[in-house]
Amino acid sequence: MSGIEITFRGPLFDGRAARAMQDACDDAREDLAAFAEERVLMGTSANFKTRTPYYETRITTTRVTSEVSLVHDQGVIYGPWLEGVGSRNAPVTRFAGYRHWRAAKQAVVARGPQVAEAAVRRRLPEMGG
Repeated sequence: MSGIEITFRGPLFDGRAARAMQDACDDAREDLAAFAEERVLMGTSANFKTRTPYYETRITTTRVTSEVSLVHDQGVIYGPWLEGVGSRNAPVTRFAGYRHWRAAKQAVVARGPQVAEAAVRRRLPEMGG
């Protein structure tokens, strides 16, 4: 009786590909959050007539879960007013807001796939590709 022996080797079979894929997902999340934070800060520097460092230093990224990062202004009390979504914008003042968060979100939606793809491409050699 003769037997056949099959041996599977490589990143797909020893777990390296799965680890690299998880690392690629983490990299993509971090890169997207950094891109979003950068876009918010670009909006503040382009729109604020009198820039004060306090608000801009409050803009940060926090990792909420293993899959979610949150870019926020740490709850600065006048943040909604600056964005134009505060309760005092329309009825009390004529200031419509800078809309810097909305612009950043639109930029992430538009460029997000390219940013994530670049993160995955960096990890392809580890995946055996």
